[in-house]
Amino acid sequence: MAEGIAKQLYGHKFYVQSVGVRNDREIDGFAIATCAEIGVPLERHRSRSFDEMEQWGDDLSSFDLVIALSPASQRRALDLTRFYHLDVEYWPILDPTGLGETRPAKLDAYRQTRSQIRDRLIERFGPPTEKI
Repeated sequence: MAEGIAKQLYGHKFYVQSVGVRNDREIDGFAIATCAEIGVPLERHRSRSFDEMEQWGDDLSSFDLVIALSPASQRRALDLTRFYHLDVEYWPILDPTGLGETRPAKLDAYRQTRSQIRDRLIERFGPPTEKI
């Protein structure tokens, strides 16, 4: 969600890559649905891990900032600072997985997460540069 929203808000102003601690599943359908509501397509997005990035040849030293949205990703990013000069910020964003008993309740949880991500991006990087 964060990568898609950042690209919608800022276009090519900076390079954004979404990475997790591990890659063990497809993009969540609720994330796809709630991002589609605001014009952010995630259908073809693929999750990837820090290890996969390194295996694919992405040079982690070329990144300036890692924004961690979970304590586990913050720990992994801080581990990487031993080898690369990376600034790490932790944003405590609601993890909507497993919340809500009904489809509408689940969608509301994902919308809340989507809003938190968008608000934090704008707070950190300023007003959107792309038409939204």
